Amino acid sequence: MEINVNKHISGQFNDELEQIRNDVLKMGGLVEQQLTNALNAVNNSDTKLARQVLENDYLVNKLEVQIDEDCTRIIAKRQPAASDLRLVLAIIKTITDLERIGDEAERIANVALESFNKAQQEFLVSMDNMGRKAINMLNNVLDAFARMDVDAAFKVHKADKKLDKEYEAITRQLMTHMMEDPRSIPKVMDVLWSVRSLERIGDRCQNISEYVIYFVKGKDVRHTSEADIKDKVLS
Repeated sequence: MEINVNKHISGQFNDELEQIRNDVLKMGGLVEQQLTNALNAVNNSDTKLARQVLENDYLVNKLEVQIDEDCTRIIAKRQPAASDLRLVLAIIKTITDLERIGDEAERIANVALESFNKAQQEFLVSMDNMGRKAINMLNNVLDAFARMDVDAAFKVHKADKKLDKEYEAITRQLMTHMMEDPRSIPKVMDVLWSVRSLERIGDRCQNISEYVIYFVKGKDVRHTSEADIKDKVLS
């Protein structure tokens, strides 16, 4: 969605809003790369790539602080109203969730620093499959944010249910394995916490989809059922 310059007295105000939106997408791209690298590090037992993810987390944090400061300055200087205020608020909430996704990627990368024998590698297969779905959700919600597309955002919102079901299925499998082989508990717990991180990433993506809907429709859809969002907000 292009921001209409004509609705602002100051063209500079429009430029400031556009720059912040671009910075959010830059942060989103970095977070997506961090998550991809973390999963690849685990899948390939690549400790070098895992350490790179850990070292680069500060870049995500730095962008969050910068964007937050820019939003605060805009609120103080421009006193935005209506859709402009909704955009700034949506951005502040979005960068918080992106930073937390970055933290989850960091936790996943730590698993790559652990050693797994050949038999234990099977624990990581399901995690990798779930991880690809989480990356897809993140990619789609960033695309929805870039275009301020409520239909695309709603698809991401619905996709979180599938990720939750996969999380529950993998958790049951891992718990069963721990009961059958207590010696595997430490390694399985590492995987279990990583799978939990992926489930949380799905929740964060769902949050961002709600911020997109909030900006475009002007309605807060947090804690609202999919049916109500579809019937009362998107119809």
